[in-house]
Amino acid sequence: MYTGKTEQPCCLCDDPETAVRLDLPPRAVPEMKHSGAIAWQDIVGEVSIHFCANDWELVRELVLDMGMSPLSRCNVARASFDLREDFEALLNDVRDEPDHGPVERRMLEESEATLSADDAEDPARVQARLVQWTLAEG
Repeated sequence: MYTGKTEQPCCLCDDPETAVRLDLPPRAVPEMKHSGAIAWQDIVGEVSIHFCANDWELVRELVLDMGMSPLSRCNVARASFDLREDFEALLNDVRDEPDHGPVERRMLEESEATLSADDAEDPARVQARLVQWTLAEG
């Protein structure tokens, strides 16, 4: 039975013990490694990627200190997301292509609020930067 998104291993090294999860808009998928066969337009909701403790330090430094995105090194096969077809198979119903506008607007608003807050934790700040970079490119 379909149960939704699952916890995945680290998207960089495949370590099953992860420390941090980031939620990104579906538009982040084409920026990830091995994403050619995935129709990101059919993703429903957010895309979650996970990092182990060792890789998290590198990701944090890349994003916050160096202003670089690690997404091109993240294996999309280790991301967690729901495809429209999953819902169609579960419900035996065909649905329209998802409208990412509301999800993207909400994530962008949350990222702006996070970056303007002085007490935001590093995972939230990294996620906020990646959301902004992803949506700026689209």
